[in-house]
Amino acid sequence: MSKTAKAALWIMVATMISKMLGFFREVALAGFYGTGTYSDVFVLTLNIPGLIIAVVGSAIATIYVPIYIDTREKLGEEEALKFTNNMLNIVAVLSIVIAILGLLFTEEFISVFAGGFEGEKFTLAVNFTKIMIVGVIFLSISKILSTFLQVNESFTVPSLIGIPYNIFIISAIAISTKTNPIVMAIGALLGMASQMLFQLPFAIKRGYKYKSYLNIKDKNIKNAMILMLPMLIGVAIGQINTTVDKALASGLGDGPLSALNYASKLNDFVMALFVTSIVTVIYPKLAKMTSSENKDNFISTIVKSSNFIVLLVLPITVGAIVLAEPIVRILFQRKAFDAESTYMTYTALRFYSLGLVAMGVRDILTRVFYSLSDTKTPMINGSIALVINIILNLILIKPLGYIGIAISTSIASIITIILLFISLKKKTGYFGGDKIIITGIKSLVAAIVMGVVTIFAYNGLYNLMEPGKLNDIISVSISVMVGAGVYGLLIIIFKIEEVKLVFDIIDKTKNKLLKR
Repeated sequence: MSKTAKAALWIMVATMISKMLGFFREVALAGFYGTGTYSDVFVLTLNIPGLIIAVVGSAIATIYVPIYIDTREKLGEEEALKFTNNMLNIVAVLSIVIAILGLLFTEEFISVFAGGFEGEKFTLAVNFTKIMIVGVIFLSISKILSTFLQVNESFTVPSLIGIPYNIFIISAIAISTKTNPIVMAIGALLGMASQMLFQLPFAIKRGYKYKSYLNIKDKNIKNAMILMLPMLIGVAIGQINTTVDKALASGLGDGPLSALNYASKLNDFVMALFVTSIVTVIYPKLAKMTSSENKDNFISTIVKSSNFIVLLVLPITVGAIVLAEPIVRILFQRKAFDAESTYMTYTALRFYSLGLVAMGVRDILTRVFYSLSDTKTPMINGSIALVINIILNLILIKPLGYIGIAISTSIASIITIILLFISLKKKTGYFGGDKIIITGIKSLVAAIVMGVVTIFAYNGLYNLMEPGKLNDIISVSISVMVGAGVYGLLIIIFKIEEVKLVFDIIDKTKNKLLKR
C-alpha cells in the first residue's frame, strides 16, 4: 500500500500544478468577464465536449482497464496492444460521428444544455459550440492514451495534461478581450488537441505502437460492450445531474450559472487533487486483485483508500465552509468579479462542500464494483440519486434559487454513497465498512474542532490589520496552518491507522534522501 500511496502522492503533485493553472484560468475569466453573458456562455459551451467524453470516453476507458489486464496476463503484450488499438480506433470513429452530429444540430444541443439562453446569448453559445465540438475527437483519443499510460503504471503524465490545456485557454481569454470573444472557443479547441499530443510520445515510450486495426466483432470488444452499456448509462446519469443543474441555473438570469461553476471548480480541485489521485492508482490494483481472488488485500485496499479520502477531504470540507468568503474573495474578486459575484460564489461553495466527502468515497466504491465486473449496481443507485436530485432541484429552486441547486447536488451525493455501501455489503459480505465509519466519525469530530479553531483564528487575525487583500491572504494562511495543526494532533490522538501509514511514507522518503 505504501507504493500505492507514493504513486498517489506524485499524482497529487502533478495535479496540483495542472489545477493551479486551472485556477488561473478561472481567475482570468472572472477578472475579464465576471459573472456576465460571455462567462456564462463560455462556461457552458466549454463543458459540452467534456460532457460527451465524460459519458462515452470515461465509460470506455474504465472498462478498458480490467480487459487490458486480463488480456495481457493471459495472451501477452502483443494482444493487449492489439486490443488497445482496436478500442482507440472505435472510439475515434464514434467521436467523429458525434462531432458531425454536433455541427449539424448545434442549436438543438444548446436548447437542451441551456434552455434559458435567448437572443444574442443563444446565438453566441451556438457559435462557440460549433468550434469546440470538434474537440471531442481529441479528448476521446487522449482518454484512451491516459488509460494506457495508467495501466502501465505511468500515472504522472496523464495528470499533467491540464498544463498545456489551461495555457491555451488562459492565453485565449486574454487575447479575446483585445480582439473578439470567439477567440476563447478557438483557444479551448487548441487546448483539447494539446492534451492528446502531450501524451502521445510518453505512450510510445511505454510501448504503444499505432496500428489501423478495427474489429467490432472482436471478443474483447463484445465483452466491453456488455459491461459498458450500464456503465455508460451510469456515467451519463452523473453528467445529467450536472446538466440539469446548469440548465436550471441558466434560467435564473445572468450570474448564478457562473457562480455555481466557480464554486464547483473549487470542489473539483479538491476531487482531482486527492480523490482522483487515489482512484487512478488503486483501480488497476483492484482489477488485478479481483482476478487473483486476493480477498484480504482487496478489502484492505478498499478500507485504506476510503479512509485516506475521508481523512484528507473532511477537514477541507469544513475549512471550505468556514473560510468560503475570504477564499473566494482572494481567488476571484477583482475587476468585473465584484462583491455580489463573491457572495453568490462563496454561498454556493458552502453548500456544494457538504457533499464533498460523499463524492470522494463514491468514486472509490464505484471502481470497486467495476473491478468486480458489476456495472449495473452503480447505474441503479445513480439513477435513484438522479431522480432525487431533480425532485429536490424543482422543490428548492423556487424558494432558494441557485442555493437550492447546490443543496440538491450534495444531498444526492450523500444518498448515492449510502446506497453503494448497502449494495457492496450485499454483494461481497464484509468489506471493512465498520472501519470506514469509525474513521469517518473520528475525522468528523477532529474536523469540527478544527473548524471552530480556524474561524476564531481567522477573525482574530483579520481584526488586527487593515481590511484588504493582503490581510485576507495572511489571515487565511495562518488560520489554515493553525487549523491543520489542530486536526493533525487530534487524528494522532484518536489513533487512526492511516496516520501511521503517512508517517511511514515520510520516514522512508527521508531515509532515502539522507542516503543520497
